[in-house]
Amino acid sequence: MTFRIRAARASDLQPLYEMAKLTGGGFTNLPADRKALTTKLGRAAEAYGNTEEGDPRNPKDELFVFVLENAATGEVRGTSQIFTSVGRQWPFYSYRMATLTQHSKELNRTFRAEMLNLVTDLEGSSEVGGLFLHPNERAGGLGMLLARSRYLFIAMHRQRFGEKILAELRGVIDERGGSPFWDGVAGRFFGMGFQEADYFNAINGHQFIADLMPKHPVYIAMLPESARSAIGLPHPSGRAAMRMLEEEGFAYEGYVDIFDGGPTMTARTDRVRSICEAKELPVAHVRAPEGEGSAMNALVATGRLSDYRCAFAEVSETPDGLTLDPVAAAALGVAAGDAVWFVER
Repeated sequence: MTFRIRAARASDLQPLYEMAKLTGGGFTNLPADRKALTTKLGRAAEAYGNTEEGDPRNPKDELFVFVLENAATGEVRGTSQIFTSVGRQWPFYSYRMATLTQHSKELNRTFRAEMLNLVTDLEGSSEVGGLFLHPNERAGGLGMLLARSRYLFIAMHRQRFGEKILAELRGVIDERGGSPFWDGVAGRFFGMGFQEADYFNAINGHQFIADLMPKHPVYIAMLPESARSAIGLPHPSGRAAMRMLEEEGFAYEGYVDIFDGGPTMTARTDRVRSICEAKELPVAHVRAPEGEGSAMNALVATGRLSDYRCAFAEVSETPDGLTLDPVAAAALGVAAGDAVWFVER
């Protein structure tokens, strides 16, 4: 069974909606709301249709949505997204952990107070997010394909993206679907539960945060233990995603999500492994590369913008180009002479 990544289309609304209902909350980029998803797909269509290269020093506010498709049946089984520049339409808020050190001569003691500061430091960064894989497909590395295919897309369209990339990981959610962090911090100022606030944010954007969120530092010691212990921790289902991000070169630098306290991972775009190691070569041969010295498993991508496709493949580098296995070539729709980008799996 072969899967491929492709650009999302308007006709993908229903499978995206069905997957959104399976997320369990706290998944702002994939709301279970047909109108919001339709808006996302329309915004993505505009981005795919814009052939201007862009300027990485001042990227536009674009959204690219991808789907994971069974190449044989056409069934959609996963999705992911890239935002070219966050904070253009609404401020992009994060909490950043900081430490205030104070010394008392009379007591001869030094006190260190940890605080959460509301910041917009990450505005202008690109963002990878919205990754969801159908529960029945969580095997065979398909989550890796969904995640890393985005980096190949960025490498192939580098001018459209910023100098920094972020990824927000979902934070701790309790068995009721609530957030201990939200209850201990922001919920006290908003008069609404986590699920309601998260849904409102997914549909209407961040402006209500700017209107109601306290601008003064929050002293962590004054929070309930349930909220303190959730700061910077990913949801159990996101631990593998965090490790995958770390392998790509992302790091946790003290930024956390203002809703659930989950960690925000950041990296320099040109230092992300799957971007800086990506290569472009023509396909020289379509055949099994078995026995060839440089044979390896790889992610291979082709096509620009709305024609983008990506799949796992067996490849080998030869003096005249790339040898590509026939199954992957069929899934990608490429033949000898076509250019592809690839990175080792």
